[in-house]
Amino acid sequence: MPEPAPDRVRITDRLHVVAVLLDTKDWPGFAATLTEDVVAYGRTGRADVVARVRSHLDVCGATQHLLGNIDVDVDGDAARTRSYFRAFHVGLGDRAGATYECLGEYRDEWRRGPSGWLLAGRVIDVGAEVGDRGVIAPLS
Repeated sequence: MPEPAPDRVRITDRLHVVAVLLDTKDWPGFAATLTEDVVAYGRTGRADVVARVRSHLDVCGATQHLLGNIDVDVDGDAARTRSYFRAFHVGLGDRAGATYECLGEYRDEWRRGPSGWLLAGRVIDVGAEVGDRGVIAPLS
């Protein structure tokens, strides 16, 4: 029987899962990757974080969140990651044909729980933006 993957591999896999869940707009799946008290996207708590992300991604069409240069630091049942991201968003409805792209760095905190590693915090540093930010603007 193969040995379990090291924590750094499991956490890297979780990072990729989060990106896919954002792109597929699987909100229950995304919520399941978060701790109950997560602090991310300018919000605190699982429900508020999911609502905030939905307010930006439900108003646009296809998205693609790509990750690279992932650094993982594990300390027992806690971990931190730094990863580069490039996020592409396609306009929908009145913004059809428009695009918005940003790139930068995620600084994430993770906590090991009974179901594995969960995202406990996320800070996003956007280094560059191209296109129409209105593509991801929440509806008023």
